[in-house]
Amino acid sequence: MKAVILAAGEWSRLKPFTDNTPKPLIKIFWKPIIEYTFDAINDYVDEFIIIVKYKQSLFREKYKDKYKKVKITYVEQWEETWTWAAIKNLNIQWDLLILNWDSIFDKNDLEKLVKLPWYGCLVKKVSNPEKYWVFKLNKDDEAIEIVEKPEKFIWDLINLWAYKVNDKIIDYTKEVKKSIRWDIEITCALNKFLKNFSFKLKEIKWEFLDVSFPWDILWVNSYFLNNLKKSKIDWEIEKNVTVKWKIVLWKWSILKSWTYIEWNAYIGENTIIWPNAYIRWNTYIWDKCKIWNACEIKNSSFGDFTNVAHLSYIWDSVIWNHVNIWWGFISANLRHDNKNIKIPVKDVLVDSWLRKFGCIIWDNAKLWINTSTYPGRVINTNAFTLPSEIIK
Repeated sequence: MKAVILAAGEWSRLKPFTDNTPKPLIKIFWKPIIEYTFDAINDYVDEFIIIVKYKQSLFREKYKDKYKKVKITYVEQWEETWTWAAIKNLNIQWDLLILNWDSIFDKNDLEKLVKLPWYGCLVKKVSNPEKYWVFKLNKDDEAIEIVEKPEKFIWDLINLWAYKVNDKIIDYTKEVKKSIRWDIEITCALNKFLKNFSFKLKEIKWEFLDVSFPWDILWVNSYFLNNLKKSKIDWEIEKNVTVKWKIVLWKWSILKSWTYIEWNAYIGENTIIWPNAYIRWNTYIWDKCKIWNACEIKNSSFGDFTNVAHLSYIWDSVIWNHVNIWWGFISANLRHDNKNIKIPVKDVLVDSWLRKFGCIIWDNAKLWINTSTYPGRVINTNAFTLPSEIIK
């Protein structure tokens, strides 16, 4: 069996996070998003076929032609704008899996899809199916049609875009005309497939994780941290460090004396946490970072090569790579009126549905002393601030 992984998109809702890194290669916990799919099914497939376009060279450089023991083939999508269009150019026989790169499924759920004796897909029960793609079923509980955002109730199990099909889906994709969105959509080909093959729905039993917006990184990392079964400590913890609950501390990283870590935390390679730092509530710090004296960090995620200087307070924030924060930085995380935090995405304010959220700081930003931010503010790539500047 072969697995087709759709990874050609530009992921505009995550920009400018994705200006330098395609979304499938963004690290969640300790590995890129796409590797969760690789690791879940690599015992069941003989080839990963990755549909690529945006920054495809980064995929080729990282994985070359193999992941562990499984062959990798890259298929370029150039002519059409929609990732599914590339499926019609595949040359595959027999059964195949078609998976989105940006969803993290539990290994057990993907294994159940692989082992289905028939064809089918993964679905999830929701309270608002009218906002999603929903399947119609016949009396034998076989899917007979997929409907986008049905006005009337059909079922409460929604499509999760993870399919087990056969090579006929390629032929059906060739027959599909572009939709009103000017896209070649898998759902059109899938409806043709449902008319000819038995297709069952497999409800997932574990959590389904997706990073659609930058702030999703916090709750997805928190999911893994909250499910840590034991600490993993590969390097040095000095005397008088307090660690409550569980931590991951990778090689060449140091927790210096009087650091206090409350709740679970992840600290990558070559990172130094200086004395009197207070790390709270599911904080995730990647590689080659420095958190200096007397900083307080709560429920935040840091990229690589990020530096936070003395006496800084960072709450509920996402801070990316090569960011330099000088001393005295404060990120406010709560509105005076207690309303949800709205965050700009592609120049539009989007409701995050979060009551508490600090800020987003993109690659290579430099924040001078005593900078502070209102809740939900974004500091762009390569930006810099003046001393005591307030980002409103």
